[in-house]
Amino acid sequence: MIKGVIGKELYATHITSGNHTIISDEPKDIGGNDTGLTPTELVGAGLAACTGITLRMYADRKKWSLDSVTVDITMEKDGATGSQRIERRISLNGNLDNEQRARLLSVANACPVHKMLSSVNTISTSLT
Repeated sequence: MIKGVIGKELYATHITSGNHTIISDEPKDIGGNDTGLTPTELVGAGLAACTGITLRMYADRKKWSLDSVTVDITMEKDGATGSQRIERRISLNGNLDNEQRARLLSVANACPVHKMLSSVNTISTSLT
């Protein structure tokens, strides 16, 4: 379970999952204290992390020479439609041929967070 708790401090939210804690906040120009990633940045961070982890796991299983993966995420809201546009740029460093690179691109599109963000989702909400 992931839990977010916000008190009176604008807009710092303490997020816990198991033994881990992070803070999400908003920038100072909209009233926050800029003490952590914004909620939208956390979503992008999840995609970046999941992509890198998925590629590392796959390359290790195949025993491919993948030294490192860098994933850059840019998120923009489309003013006309209100939809979110996510751009993901992946840099693969290592001794990989073109076929391996193409396969890793395909694998990146199968990471669980990519699948979740690119599909229609349902969120059930209740008050306790």
